[in-house]
Amino acid sequence: MKITEVRLGMISVPLRVPFKTALRTVNSVEDVVVEIRTDTGAVGYGEAPPTGAITGDTTGAIIGALQDHLIKSIVGRDVDDFEDLMKIVQKCVVHNTSAKAAVDMALWDLYGQLYRIPVYKMLGGCRKQIVTDITISVNDPEEMARDAINAVERGYETLKVKVGANPALDVARLAAVRQAIGPDYQIRIDANQAWTPKQAVRILNQMQDKGLDIEFVEQPVAARDFEGMKYVTERSHVPVLADESVFSPDDALKIMQMGAADLVNIKLMKCGGIYNALKIASAAEVYGVECMIGCMLEAKISVNAAVHLACARQIITKIDLDGPVLCSEDPILGGAVFNEKNITVSDEPGLGIKGVEGIRYLN
Repeated sequence: MKITEVRLGMISVPLRVPFKTALRTVNSVEDVVVEIRTDTGAVGYGEAPPTGAITGDTTGAIIGALQDHLIKSIVGRDVDDFEDLMKIVQKCVVHNTSAKAAVDMALWDLYGQLYRIPVYKMLGGCRKQIVTDITISVNDPEEMARDAINAVERGYETLKVKVGANPALDVARLAAVRQAIGPDYQIRIDANQAWTPKQAVRILNQMQDKGLDIEFVEQPVAARDFEGMKYVTERSHVPVLADESVFSPDDALKIMQMGAADLVNIKLMKCGGIYNALKIASAAEVYGVECMIGCMLEAKISVNAAVHLACARQIITKIDLDGPVLCSEDPILGGAVFNEKNITVSDEPGLGIKGVEGIRYLN
């Protein structure tokens, strides 16, 4: 199976409601789609969202990295030369992790098709179904309470509540959400780097002292402030999950060695795809650190790839793959089935994607 062509396209998918965090507000998913085509007629699909505020990857940067580096490095190569392809993807350009992730997952898709096995089974195959949380955007406490009620009425048992846009309001936000849904649902929070270490400890301990029962806090401090995150981890009553701090297996390993966080978040767009995500999961197994798998507000192609990884490795115990259910429509044919909180992986060879409706090709 030889790679003959790579086509790039764009998809635009509106969200049900605006997605608001301490870092950005998003109204629609505007992603780059990668189609790697072969001499057998098989097509591998990948996807990359522009998240400049987090990864530095804008739409133009993703397309440029693909056209100028990644595509040139893989066209003409045999899919069966898989390990070498994986290394080429990671080494042919510095940074540009979202573009790398899109190519990485498309190659995994083709490799699974070549050997007629779903990717999750190639990677371990520990389960076919997972359960995701759903994100509650940061807003006024009353609006967040209404959104929380809507989420539990849709069947969600775990809410990921965004905080940090105004730290003075954060305790009130969580109190409103907890009061609205009662004690029987899990709440995890995401500060998206919004607090200083001392602010984080004060706010988190206030939340727990008020009986708000927070499962964990995601990225309370600046991404590169590993010492600050360690400070919070050692002093907070709430467990800490490292997210924006984890851009590579090296980052994850350093955090585990330092004891800078209680858990680690794996995101394909930050680490460059499944190949590096597997390294993070393996390190986590060695250190006994549970992982969450998350997404960057993506459509179903790339979230589907994350589903395969989550269904393969038991060290991934927390699931935050709500991107497709936050969208008002799904233009992706095939792949995992997203039934609100319940996600079922496809048993089709590779990643199971069959096509993309409404794609606008760029080449």
